[in-house]
Amino acid sequence: MSQYETPESNPDRTLAFLVLRGWLGVRALVTGIEKFAATHTIQKPLIDPTTGMEDPSGAMVEVATKVYGLGNYSAIPQSLKDKFALEPFMPHWMTAPFYAVLGPALILLGVMLLAGIASRTSLFLQGVLYIALTVGLILIKADDGVAWLGIHVMLIALALSLVKHNRLCIWNRF
Repeated sequence: MSQYETPESNPDRTLAFLVLRGWLGVRALVTGIEKFAATHTIQKPLIDPTTGMEDPSGAMVEVATKVYGLGNYSAIPQSLKDKFALEPFMPHWMTAPFYAVLGPALILLGVMLLAGIASRTSLFLQGVLYIALTVGLILIKADDGVAWLGIHVMLIALALSLVKHNRLCIWNRF
């Protein structure tokens, strides 16, 4: 950094923050959207690869398709819900509201971060959310998930340390 360059005008740190902001925003947004995805299986006629026509015998094949919809919402897979239900440290009155807001919160925080709306607040809340998810994974001994969330928290901490270099944002006050 030259003697005339202020920490706020460092273009390398600005780019570093924008990359982190983009990655963390996309990660939260897409993860939240995926909470509204489901796989539906439909039957379609078998197509003969040589002729491109339907098989004359009427044979059908099952094809799995991914669909999105509000009715498909599932905060976490049922197998994890079953594990958490057995954990006495996580009673239903505590997990039910968390499951209800997880997907929408991820979408909102991702959009906020991508748009540059209160980036500091969005990053902090993402960190708190990932810490809460980490507690659950620690309790069910899902150490690989804990490690992945630890990496996310480190990236958020790095982004928070660079937030003063935030540019291309809508609202930078918070």
